[in-house]
Amino acid sequence: MKISYNWLKQYLSIDNTPEELDKILTDIGLEVEGVEKRQSIKGGLEGLVIGKVVEKEKHPNADKLSVTKVDVGAEEFLPIVCGAPNIDANQKVVVATVGTTLYDGEGSFQIKKSKIRGEVSMGMICAEDEIGLGQGHDGIMVLEEAAEIGTKAADYFNIETDYIFEIGLTPNRADAMSHIGVARDLKAYFNVHGASLKLDLPDLSGFPEVQDELPVSIEIKNKEACPRYAGLYIKNVKVQESPDWLKKNLESIGITPKNNIVDITNFVLHEFGQPLHAFDADEIKGGKVLVRNLEKGSKFKTLDGEERTLHQDDLMICDADQGMCIAGVFGGEQSGVKESTKNLFLESAYFNPVAVRKASKRHALKTDASFRFERGVDPEAIIDAMKRAALLIQELAGGVVASKIEDQYEEAIAPFTVNFDHQKNNHLLGENIPEDFVIKLFKELEIDITANTDGKMNLSIPSYRVDVQRQADLSEEILRMYGYNAIPIPTEIKSALVTSEFINPEKIRKIAFDHLASVGFNEIMNNSLSNPKLYADKTAEENMVKMLNPLSQELEVMRPEMLIDGLKTIAYNVNRQISEVKIFESGRIYSKREDKYIEDEKLAIWVSGKRHKENWMNSNESVSFFYLKGIVENLLGRLGLSALKYKAVENEFFSDTIEIKAKKKSVAILGKVTAAELKKADLDQETYYAELNWENIFNLVKQNNITYKAVSKYPSVRRDLSLLVDKETNFLELESLAKQAENQLLKEVGLFDVYEGDKLPEGKKSYAMYFLLQNEEKTMNDKVIDKIMSKIQKAYETKLNAQLR
Repeated sequence: MKISYNWLKQYLSIDNTPEELDKILTDIGLEVEGVEKRQSIKGGLEGLVIGKVVEKEKHPNADKLSVTKVDVGAEEFLPIVCGAPNIDANQKVVVATVGTTLYDGEGSFQIKKSKIRGEVSMGMICAEDEIGLGQGHDGIMVLEEAAEIGTKAADYFNIETDYIFEIGLTPNRADAMSHIGVARDLKAYFNVHGASLKLDLPDLSGFPEVQDELPVSIEIKNKEACPRYAGLYIKNVKVQESPDWLKKNLESIGITPKNNIVDITNFVLHEFGQPLHAFDADEIKGGKVLVRNLEKGSKFKTLDGEERTLHQDDLMICDADQGMCIAGVFGGEQSGVKESTKNLFLESAYFNPVAVRKASKRHALKTDASFRFERGVDPEAIIDAMKRAALLIQELAGGVVASKIEDQYEEAIAPFTVNFDHQKNNHLLGENIPEDFVIKLFKELEIDITANTDGKMNLSIPSYRVDVQRQADLSEEILRMYGYNAIPIPTEIKSALVTSEFINPEKIRKIAFDHLASVGFNEIMNNSLSNPKLYADKTAEENMVKMLNPLSQELEVMRPEMLIDGLKTIAYNVNRQISEVKIFESGRIYSKREDKYIEDEKLAIWVSGKRHKENWMNSNESVSFFYLKGIVENLLGRLGLSALKYKAVENEFFSDTIEIKAKKKSVAILGKVTAAELKKADLDQETYYAELNWENIFNLVKQNNITYKAVSKYPSVRRDLSLLVDKETNFLELESLAKQAENQLLKEVGLFDVYEGDKLPEGKKSYAMYFLLQNEEKTMNDKVIDKIMSKIQKAYETKLNAQLR
């Protein structure tokens, strides 16, 4: 939202600099995201002065050029070569001195000392189009004789400098969606800190008291969506260009002026925060204005010329025959104000914020009006805003107020009432804020104290503060005006040691995140809203969780899996020459099964590219399935999970997939991402992915009892086997068979070499494995060791057709 510094000062007499206001606005919760210096003429005519041509002679080397001497109030006259046909002695002119920058659209050029056909020129005598004061280029600007030599052109032409605050308004601060709203907040801040400012609001006393009935009847058929609707008839208007002051105000905040009527409604919207709409009264069929819903599928052409298909929940402003406006969102083409418009029906209303927000999203229409209606305008400001607009229409368009205001407001929207306990407030804020300060602040914020007993107050909240409904909201009001930085930071921290048998999931997550970060991984965060087309080949449409009011087609469903988001992140980095990517994300996935919504929390890990950044000490080795497997194993071990079991499984997203279980519960699945999934993310670099199940991990950590035992004093024994096995045989099968053959003394099985080549029989590969044996109660002898190894070898030969090499 844009707020003009000069416009703001029309309602509040302050002399603070824009830099000071920037800090104050941010401190009171209206965060300033940027401040733009804006001048009514680009460059502000800096470097241009008023001069007088004291001499003019024909250029000796050019027929169409003149050599002049110009008095600009300096010690010496400036020699300037000029090609304008109307240049003459004794003229008052605008001079761009050496060093001045002139702007031509988006481009610019600097005036330099130069020689033109042999004659020195130290400046430029300007035409109006060369300095942004008009379009004429027939010759130089000739000023009135009264213009004083040496006067800055910016002062002579009254060039205004403004500062535009870009405020990142949070959705709850509907009260600050206007210049008066921001001025009201600033007044409260300054006054509780010692000032005595008053708001200088527009004078509405001149609004004519007309007794004639509105010639158009109003009927609200959907009072839930439109609790209040007011109309006014204004005749004999002249639609024309707006005066300069009005155009400047609108242009300062980025609004392009259209005509005086539309500009007035826009001006009042940004002044009061109340959207208005002006209809061509002669285009209202049947003399009726109906606030109602049309049938689903009805067609309606909006002001932008686009025909829209209406939803049955779209609230419309209609005449007797057809729709004229999508209520609170956008006007219609037929009933809009045109140059030929003579009579107006002026609308000011309060529409249900939810109804407006849904209609705005359905039609992808984001307007200044919908922005305000969605957040909740002040239902009590409707009439004042209408009067303000009517007075301006009388002044600037010659209109005549020809009816009294028809105001339909059957059930008044009651203000919120809140109970406030001053002692609880101080406890919440951690600071003893004086009660006198709080009372004064409530008065400045127009919050009525209806009762006060020992700091326990009953409060009535003004209608424009829709965000203040609880004691906590009032504490926030106090804190932002008192000053967040005024709360001292304590010099000591008080804490109590608490033991619990319950596992804190947040603590487990933090351990996992810290571990992954310590081994070179970066955390990412992706939107849970996603594009259904990304999952159409793997997830049925009926199993996706769809948004009722999606922001766009790309954000239409809750993501059913996390893989693709990380792949896009990897592709983003690879496209920027960052090929070593190690990332993780903790988040939720969503699905629907038989009308039941399912939400699962996962920890996803992606690795792609090289294992290490290029270094003279590191090999240029790429990540692999086993690299990721090691990362996952170490992470699960760090979380306290041991005795892991591995099983090869099929998965549509991966090849070479294994599932890891602990105590028969699945805790992770990992594998190499298929080419089809990589293609979805426009990624052609090999990538490996692991997904951990948080729920099972939390449950297992709860059951995990850590026990300690003495280190065995008896040595372990290692034996190696070199086996010839079928190519389809994997290590998991070999490890599982070995542990089945000996589950007490066999402590570890490992693979230290794999060979596949033309020296082996077709369909075979060679595995070199080690086996670690240990008896923790006595020393093992060769007889026992050989017996165990024979059992393992026999199991391999019998069940896997393995051969000893």
